[in-house]
Amino acid sequence: MELIFQILVLFLSVILGGSLYFIFKPEKKAWLLLSLAFSGAFLFALCVLELIPSLYKLDFENTGLYILLGFFLQIVLDYFSQGIEHGHIHVQKNHSTWFPLLLMSGLCVHAFLEGMPLAFDYSSEAGGDAHGHSHSHAFPLLWGIALHHIPVAFALVSMLIKSNVSKITTIIMLVLFAAMSPFGMLTGISLGDYFLGDKAGYQIIMALVIGIFLHISTTILFETGDEHHFNLKKLISIVLGAAVAYFIIVA
Repeated sequence: MELIFQILVLFLSVILGGSLYFIFKPEKKAWLLLSLAFSGAFLFALCVLELIPSLYKLDFENTGLYILLGFFLQIVLDYFSQGIEHGHIHVQKNHSTWFPLLLMSGLCVHAFLEGMPLAFDYSSEAGGDAHGHSHSHAFPLLWGIALHHIPVAFALVSMLIKSNVSKITTIIMLVLFAAMSPFGMLTGISLGDYFLGDKAGYQIIMALVIGIFLHISTTILFETGDEHHFNLKKLISIVLGAAVAYFIIVA
């Protein structure tokens, strides 16, 4: 049941975010900017308070290198996704047929990698009890991914619709994006000992994901304002995001 719950959270967060495009007026994006600030602060706090300390406790000497590689990997993925992970919406009304494919390739790789570390929650190495309930950091990571995906899904639908991509194609791409993190999670579980046995595979992927999160969160925190300066609403969103992350981690 826990696995099904996590899959539903990952999948439905994207569907919810995409559906909000048809509920809110896309031109009024203040809520999007504030939600990005909230999710960016949540991800940054999650990395600093939970993911990085936990990873450095493991005996893996190249942790910092892989975190750095993850940071630069996201820069490469941004080239394909056009920074949609940060909420950037670049309309291309006269786009080529390759535009949606390139956009989705970067976004799907990003989402797939995010989901893989959640597999560790189902390994014998995760420190679970006799009933299979683990005591890892999968719970805050799950909500970090979900909260981040809501504004990203909204930005995805907005970009595709405004770029004259058909609604059917947009819905298909939204569902594909929604499926990628659960697919990454299930892939990690299915790999079993190859991914989780000696923890080396998990450590590498987790370090890459941390680097990705650090790139996304810092970019969001510096770029959510149209004039690139802090305002009270943004500051409140950032503080709330970090505070929620803290209380979820210590709970």
